[in-house]
Amino acid sequence: MEKLRSSLSFGGILSQESIDHVSLLFKKNELKANEHFQQIDGVSNKIGFVENGIIRGYSIDKNDTEVTKYFVRESQFFVDLESYYASLPSKDAFQAVTDSTIYSIQKSVIEKLSEDLPNFYIYLKSITEAQLLNKLKDNDFLNYGDAKTKYLEFISRYPILALQVPQQYIASYLKITPQSLSRIRNIISKKSK
Repeated sequence: MEKLRSSLSFGGILSQESIDHVSLLFKKNELKANEHFQQIDGVSNKIGFVENGIIRGYSIDKNDTEVTKYFVRESQFFVDLESYYASLPSKDAFQAVTDSTIYSIQKSVIEKLSEDLPNFYIYLKSITEAQLLNKLKDNDFLNYGDAKTKYLEFISRYPILALQVPQQYIASYLKITPQSLSRIRNIISKKSK
């Protein structure tokens, strides 16, 4: 819960007393690799926070293929915002890539906190904006260069993900086939010897 409490102190918006109170309202979830935090078509009624591990957000394309949209790393919040705010079935699923510790808080609890603690509402808006900006920055490199360039940028930016995330998820995220990624990795490996 240490990383969660640290994240709740973001921007100095919440007092220590508020952080203590809010952190106790999160529920701990231990997920094994490949377990889901949320399935596609479920309504997002809680926000998750990754204390330890890696979560991937993915959807299903028109060919019924899983498409990895992003990875949620330690100390990051996650939710399908559209489903959460509109109470619509989610188009995304959240699945543990590695054994993970997740803290979650229900939407009804968040709504009550926002009424009782005005600064909590301000905190939520601030953290949402920060997370959205980070997501844009995280994905900007996907729009430029060839597959090799994208993979090299991926391993440069996210060395831990490159070591812990299965190759098929990385390939999906980079929008290349696992076979192409395997060839790229072999070329890089040969050049580094």
